[in-house]
Amino acid sequence: MDSPVEVKIGGSSYRITGSASEVELQRLAGIVDQRLRAMSGSSRNPSPQAMVLVAMTLAHELEEERAARRRIEQRSKEMLGSLLERVDAALDADSAGADADAEEFEASPES
Repeated sequence: MDSPVEVKIGGSSYRITGSASEVELQRLAGIVDQRLRAMSGSSRNPSPQAMVLVAMTLAHELEEERAARRRIEQRSKEMLGSLLERVDAALDADSAGADADAEEFEASPES
């Protein structure tokens, strides 16, 4: 288990442990602290309700980003499928043209 990291959120210190690096944990705590200050003003001791509101806001934003990513992935799959169909059609047409040329060559009288 990683060693605890001390972070400050809303004027209070918290010792947390996670799989992320200390730098990443500090960065994330900074995001939460910034959101908390934006929602509750310059209060040094934010209320538990303010902390819950920040958590809910961040969770909502995460879900919106995940939904956007899923839409982009779906659209990319559709576009790739369409492109593959067009490539296959072009290859089939080219192959049919080559077969017709070969048949014509075989059927023509020799000089």
